[in-house]
Amino acid sequence: MKHILIVEDEEGILQFLKQGLEEENYIITAANNGLDGYNRYQYGNFDLVILDWMLPKMTGLEVCQKIRESDAKTPIIFLTAKDTVQETVEGLKTGANDYIKKPFSFDELLERIKVQLRDPNQQEILELGPMKINALSRSVTAGETEIPLTQKEFDLLSYLIRNKGRVVTRTEIINDVWNIHFEYDTGVIDVCMNSLRKKLSQLVEEDYLKTIRGMGYIAKD
Repeated sequence: MKHILIVEDEEGILQFLKQGLEEENYIITAANNGLDGYNRYQYGNFDLVILDWMLPKMTGLEVCQKIRESDAKTPIIFLTAKDTVQETVEGLKTGANDYIKKPFSFDELLERIKVQLRDPNQQEILELGPMKINALSRSVTAGETEIPLTQKEFDLLSYLIRNKGRVVTRTEIINDVWNIHFEYDTGVIDVCMNSLRKKLSQLVEEDYLKTIRGMGYIAKD
């Protein structure tokens, strides 16, 4: 079982995350200020740290910097209400692996945790209809034929399949696939989706990627 440290000073959010992640079979250690969080990190063995940006006694940025002085590997995900480009860059420069803006959905955070904890050497095969997606080799095949995709087309297809059966919003896609956490023209998603569909249609008759008007997209078998 994976061990996660949560450092969050808002009691409601802290308990919500603790309960939700324990139900997903993670071991949780919690702290409600930066100093206690860093002390718990020093004496624990954690697989991932969830870190609020604004914390009493020691800020999230300071905690992240202290952790990175001796540990370059443990994934760190920031939780924050800040959303400007400069602040996003600042958080990532301190060594954070990801950044999620409040308010957020638990499912979105859970997916980001899974991405950070995924073994990069483990071959993972995703499936959608007759298609097989190898996450390690970044290849897509239908039968014996490989479907050539660009990096972003592959990322978009993989993201939709990982959320198969659930409508993902355009905001989620621009945040998670393009890693853009501020206001941005989401028209780039339409361009990528149209290109992806054209390539898939050459080998796959049925359209497994559905547009839900006014909401987003869904991958369905």
